[in-house]
Amino acid sequence: MDISDMAKKLLARVESPDTVDRDLLEVLDYAYGTQRDIEINIDQPEFTSVCPRSGLPDYGRITLRYIPKDKIVELKSVKYYLLQYRNVGIFYEHVVNRILEDLVGVLHPKFMEVIGTFTPRGGVTTTARVEYRDQKARRNE
Repeated sequence: MDISDMAKKLLARVESPDTVDRDLLEVLDYAYGTQRDIEINIDQPEFTSVCPRSGLPDYGRITLRYIPKDKIVELKSVKYYLLQYRNVGIFYEHVVNRILEDLVGVLHPKFMEVIGTFTPRGGVTTTARVEYRDQKARRNE
């Protein structure tokens, strides 16, 4: 089997980003949202996805940082949500944006940041960072 045959075989197993279901994210009420801000940091040091061009695995760390308004996310649901990416073909830059969109869509936080730090490939380490700020919450401060 030559390399192009191997690549075709790997790519045949790659799932679409459309298979990721944000409904796995369980949302809980945050009782102190009107009293004070809290910064929540969630770190997943063993994130995996797949390169959509080669079908080879990508490894990295996903860090979520957010200030809730009135909802927080249950941690086990975040773990299972992120595990969905294991066989998904998605670029680094797209995965951090997709995670941000899904979490903002269910939590509606005051602020959220998603950082993806991916292990070296060809000697190059990549970090992709994206953030969201609720403009309404900022006007009310």
